[in-house]
Amino acid sequence: MFAGLPLNALRTFEAAARLRSFKQAAAELNVTPTAVSHQVRSLERHLGVALFERGAGGVRITAPGNRLLDAVHGALLDIGQAIDALRPRRSGGTVTVTTTHSFAALWLVPRLGRFYQEHPGYEVCIDTTARVIDLLQDASVDVAIRYGTGEYPGLLAPAALAESFGVYGAPGLVSAGVKARPVLISVQWRDSTLYEDVWRLWCEAADLPWLRGRPSMRRYEEEHYALQAAIAGQGLVLASSIIVSDAVAQGLLMPFRPHVTVPGARYTVLCAPGRERHPPARAFLGWLEREFGGSSAVTPPPRRTAGRRSR
Repeated sequence: MFAGLPLNALRTFEAAARLRSFKQAAAELNVTPTAVSHQVRSLERHLGVALFERGAGGVRITAPGNRLLDAVHGALLDIGQAIDALRPRRSGGTVTVTTTHSFAALWLVPRLGRFYQEHPGYEVCIDTTARVIDLLQDASVDVAIRYGTGEYPGLLAPAALAESFGVYGAPGLVSAGVKARPVLISVQWRDSTLYEDVWRLWCEAADLPWLRGRPSMRRYEEEHYALQAAIAGQGLVLASSIIVSDAVAQGLLMPFRPHVTVPGARYTVLCAPGRERHPPARAFLGWLEREFGGSSAVTPPPRRTAGRRSR
């Protein structure tokens, strides 16, 4: 049944298509770029279609190439998982997740106990590096949870969690009454004016003059630092409804003028096509969808997206 399948050429094609580079595929497979090119051309002759467009700037995958990549990548993952399942003394498996430091610390990690209760044989490895990892090229990462309003080319996006922004303070501070010019606590991401813009929109919606003149503003690079400052009673913090949710539930913070909110972006769950079939990743994605569903989530069906990256 499978005698005519060009398995070596398919494996070479998968690496070249996933990495979008013959040179990188050669390094991964420990062969020469010429050997990769030869295998890809052999596969193209076998299929009768062009899988790549070749130019001075390198190679670009074609539409038929993308369709074949989806099938081959998923099939190779299944084969790899079947082989792993036959090895003795294997562990349950690890799912590697990349996300922002604050989302991991303030939303994901506090809920992971529920995942481990459902799937005690799996382990979640969290990567909070600031760099944006390309899931189509870096096979070491299973799932990304990205923040922003953009969309993501070539990736599955099975769930998204929408947010809004409000102002919060320690219960004692809010209950005692906020003075006319309170200390404002904010976040200053590198190369981002998000919090500055949202503070302006919130003050306009609340009809408060806090930003006029020289407001007393304390800024932090991460949300969890800003929340800790507010919990300590140092001022009022502008915060995402997602990031602040646990602190509010625990009574550490309470909303100031809760009827005044500003729409925010969303946290989108992403994975490379085929990766959702990896058992630990499949378990984690299913758990995330359920957790998002209990947190005012927007949960679209798995799809391919196109557009710009976000934080």
